[in-house]
Amino acid sequence: MKKILNILGPGVITAAVVFGPSKMTITSKMGADYEYSLMWIVIVALFFMGIYTSMCSRIGVIHNKSLLTLIKEHFNKTIGVMIGVGIFFVATSFQAGNSIGVGIAIAEATNTSMDIWIILFTVLGIALLFFPSFYKVMEKLMITLVLLMLGCFIATLFLAEINFLLLFKGFIPSIPDGSVGLIIAFTASCFSLVGAFYQTYLIQERKKTGNEGMSIKNSERGAFTGVVLLGFMSASVLVCAAAVLFPKNIHVNGAAEMGKALEPLFGKYASSLFFVGLFGASFSSLVGNATVGGVLLSDALGLGSSMDSKKTKVLISIVMILGCIVAISFGKLPLELIVLAQSVTIFLVPFIGVSIFWIANSKKVMGEYVNSNFYKWGGALGLTVIIVLMVANVYDMFLK
Repeated sequence: MKKILNILGPGVITAAVVFGPSKMTITSKMGADYEYSLMWIVIVALFFMGIYTSMCSRIGVIHNKSLLTLIKEHFNKTIGVMIGVGIFFVATSFQAGNSIGVGIAIAEATNTSMDIWIILFTVLGIALLFFPSFYKVMEKLMITLVLLMLGCFIATLFLAEINFLLLFKGFIPSIPDGSVGLIIAFTASCFSLVGAFYQTYLIQERKKTGNEGMSIKNSERGAFTGVVLLGFMSASVLVCAAAVLFPKNIHVNGAAEMGKALEPLFGKYASSLFFVGLFGASFSSLVGNATVGGVLLSDALGLGSSMDSKKTKVLISIVMILGCIVAISFGKLPLELIVLAQSVTIFLVPFIGVSIFWIANSKKVMGEYVNSNFYKWGGALGLTVIIVLMVANVYDMFLK
């Protein structure tokens, strides 16, 4: 069991970080608005996420130097620094959404104010940083939260009356009228190059705490397992929304609204289950997202990438504190922060994708573990998808 957890840990953490309240919002809306028609995009996004997460896992096993260090040494120093600083700004911009997700999930279930819960769980998240061997603590926490989410979503699915014929038809690609924006949003969030990038750091932290079973093959298996979990959780929320909300023409604009919508249909039990799942997604992202931002900024500034470094922990804490302040001050993620985060992400992600692809294809850096033809072609196709998404986002935000 210990060996299995060593293999799965980094992949599960990545899945937990990527599957936050924003992902639940997008998938809820996909199902509520278009029933099962967009199930196919889950498979497409997962395929490319698996390709890049596997590449990054391989890099993390082979090298003790961080991925940013490799990029700065072998690719381009400026791009390496830009990626680290950019990811910090993106993580900080979206952190308020994770804080609000935690607050709403507990507040709705207990009929209390969300502010006290935002403060409480931010303090708890910061406290976790200062446990001995923070990585091991985070790994156990994320595995627990992912299992909690899986249990809640599976239980909610059992309450829904699923039309399996329409569900299977949903895997045939189609683009319903008005769905392009959701397809782009889901693909961009599920095919998370930031999450894949972070996988190298998780692999290296796992190597420091215990290298049992951490071979190339096992690290890739762990990465693919994490991606499958990410896909299952996304599909579960989509299917639940499609089965329950679409037939009654109930439209939602957020995961919290979906939880509220379940109560009059299924009762308090189902609603509470969904809010527990929302809490798991939000708290895992609150801790994980802040860790991504803090670690990458620390590495970009030349302070190292160890999660046990005091300087890194301070930077992670700053992300959590800023997210807490914004969440309490505004009660929602301000539009200005969303625009800032989207703008930075649009132009940052192609650099991340090209950097990962270049390092993984470099014989000089990877030696005999350089990309196979499968990863070369799959990675190139993934880059094409990223560039198409970037162009679509630029058009939507600045030219439309």
